[in-house]
Amino acid sequence: MIKITEKHIDVQKVIETATSLSAGAVNVFIGTVRNNAHGKNVLWLEYEAYETMAVGEIRKIIDEASQRWPLLGWAISHRIGTLKPGEVSVVVAVSTPHRKDSFDACQFIIDTVKEKAPIWKKEVFEDGEEWISARPEMEFKG
Repeated sequence: MIKITEKHIDVQKVIETATSLSAGAVNVFIGTVRNNAHGKNVLWLEYEAYETMAVGEIRKIIDEASQRWPLLGWAISHRIGTLKPGEVSVVVAVSTPHRKDSFDACQFIIDTVKEKAPIWKKEVFEDGEEWISARPEMEFKG
């Protein structure tokens, strides 16, 4: 399951989707919105995504992880839209036969999603706002 959504993430559903009866380990990363960054109070975050491209890129990341570790199950859900401090922004869950592979695969997936998937985050502070990663101007032809 790869899900990009404006709705609250059902963490338990992500875990259940990734779980396998053959697994000895299920590892879960839950990313949350913090209330401060760069020494400033964060009022909210705004996430945007090029959804079709993001899903394709995440699928490639999962394929690569599957080549490196014996994934028995996996699931990812990422929020877009406006999120307030304390809200869940992303959940990655993987299951593997053993715990080390589970930890390593989960970390690889979240790190690579943050690096490569076209999902952008803007932090909004009391005195301004800042895009955290460069958001390319997209050219649409119609």
